Amino acid sequence: MVDDLLSRIAALVGEGNVLDGDAVRARTAAWDTHQPFLGRALVRPAGTSEISAVLELCHAARQPVVPYGGLTNLVQGCATTPADIALSLERMNAIEETDVVARTMTVQAGVTMQAAQEAAHSVGLYFPVDIGARGECQLGGNVSTNAGGTKVIRYGMTRDSVLGLEAVLADGTVVSSLNRFIKNNSGFDLKHLFIGTEGLLGIVTRIVFRLRVSPRTHNVALVATADFDRVVAVLNKAQDMLGAALCGFEVMWDSFYRKVTVPEGRHESPVSREHPYFVIIEAMGNNPTTDDAHFEEALAAMFADDLIVDGVMAKSEKERNAIWAIRGEVEWIVANAFNFDVSLKSADVGRYVDEVTRRIGADVPGAHVAAFGHLGDNNVHVSVLADGVKTRHAPVIEQHVYESLRPFGGAISAEHGIGLEKKAWLPVSRSAEEIALMKSLKAALDPHGILNPGKVFDL
Repeated sequence: MVDDLLSRIAALVGEGNVLDGDAVRARTAAWDTHQPFLGRALVRPAGTSEISAVLELCHAARQPVVPYGGLTNLVQGCATTPADIALSLERMNAIEETDVVARTMTVQAGVTMQAAQEAAHSVGLYFPVDIGARGECQLGGNVSTNAGGTKVIRYGMTRDSVLGLEAVLADGTVVSSLNRFIKNNSGFDLKHLFIGTEGLLGIVTRIVFRLRVSPRTHNVALVATADFDRVVAVLNKAQDMLGAALCGFEVMWDSFYRKVTVPEGRHESPVSREHPYFVIIEAMGNNPTTDDAHFEEALAAMFADDLIVDGVMAKSEKERNAIWAIRGEVEWIVANAFNFDVSLKSADVGRYVDEVTRRIGADVPGAHVAAFGHLGDNNVHVSVLADGVKTRHAPVIEQHVYESLRPFGGAISAEHGIGLEKKAWLPVSRSAEEIALMKSLKAALDPHGILNPGKVFDL
């Protein structure tokens, strides 16, 4: 029955665009996110109409379909089973329109984030969402997971940059809601059914993004503090003095910083490594006459108030990139660690990380707990390295990371989503009523449960 279905799908998309399991397994993913292809086949449609026709066939046959993007997610959101057909949007990689006057960009879902950033830059505009996997991640996946990244404190999550989108429901129905206006209260804003819902309610095919004015100034500093209370105070001072220009605030515990800087890592540290906390402060503005001096004044005020004990301000693009490269050094984490991203009030993050580190250290011999994250938007990443970290020690590590959130009212996923890895812990952050409503929406839009089955929650 499956072979007959694949033959019918091949008639729609072309035989060369239905790849069997062996052909897909021969591919090498740019990011090792531990999602080996186990599915029966990978289908590569060329447009919305082909996706619609494919899903109509799969809906009728009760065939499970897994949306397949750049495979950069860290929660097994694209994991497949031998029963699945994967649906790749890699051929749908056109930037259809960039409207310089309206400051919008209309793209197909297979466009990479970096391609969109470069296209916006070429016409003097700015694509505001940025994550480390920009070269491989696809915008359809970014929308489906509501990706965050390093500019959230100023520009918000992906959701805040999406004006409209087009999606295909499980039965092949095309919902084209390609709104191009900042203001549009004409009935339900249907795009939110598909942003952050991880492909469970529909396949995103095209998106209208809101672009921003390209900044004319760019300042970055790396500073060190003596304790976490001062990290929070530095954040408050940066917000007060830099206002809307503040676009990045990244904190790195020494457990992360020393791993990635010489002699343990490969990056030279522009400040002493002998501090417990390191912070990257980034500001972008449009007033070259005053912005640089204003940034320096903010740093001077932090020193004067005894909030920072060491620091360096980048004087060139090369130096800015070198500072950000330290924070971006995550390959060792992606490949070898058990990774978590959680949200809680910024003032509580220090106590939370201390508690998690203490608990894991007591129960997992030789564990190294590294912490870093986007403190300005309440997000911290916790990565645990140890022998057997994802096998025999996984249950106790998960328990300590997630149960420690309860007293703080924290969220189990800040930006990575739920996928397979976190679904057992969803009740930590969502009430029974919320989960029931999620399931009701799933049942209404995908009554046979064919889209990304098993992810987020079990029906």
